[in-house]
Amino acid sequence: MNKILDLYQRGVQLAQRLPDSLLSLGLRLSMAGIFWQSARTKVDGWNIFQPNENTLYLFEDLYHTDWLPTSDVFEAHAATLGEHVFAVMLFLGLGTRLGALGLLGMTVVIQSVNALSAWPTHLLWASALLVILVRGPGLFSLDHWLAPRPLGAPG
Repeated sequence: MNKILDLYQRGVQLAQRLPDSLLSLGLRLSMAGIFWQSARTKVDGWNIFQPNENTLYLFEDLYHTDWLPTSDVFEAHAATLGEHVFAVMLFLGLGTRLGALGLLGMTVVIQSVNALSAWPTHLLWASALLVILVRGPGLFSLDHWLAPRPLGAPG
C-alpha cells in the first residue's frame, strides 16, 4: 500500500510541475477547435459575414430567442461571425480574455436556448473558458509577447 501511495504522490508532484501556460494553451486550442468547427458549418466558403441557408433556417425556426431584443437573422449573423473571430482569438492568444468572454456568453445562450440536455458539455466548455478568462493566455500567446513590460523586466 505504501508503494501505491508513494507512486501517487510522485505523480501529483510531477503534475504540479507542469506550467500553467501549458494548461492555458491546451484549453485555448481545444475551445478554439470546438467553436471553429461549429463556425465552419454555418457558412458556405469563406464569407464569414454571410450565414448559409441552413443556419438562417435554424436560427429562425429552432434557435428562436424571445428574451433577446434582436432578430433571428441578426443572431445568426452574430453567432457566425462571433464563433469565427473568437475562435481565432483563442487560437492565436490575441485578445484572449475577450475571446473567452465572448465564447462564454455564446455558451450560456446556446445552453439556455436549445440544448438543455447538453448541460454537461456546456458546463465543461464554460469551465475551460473561465480558466482562460481568470488565468489568462499564458506564455504561448501573442498577448504575452505583445504586452507592455516595465523596463528591465524579463521578456
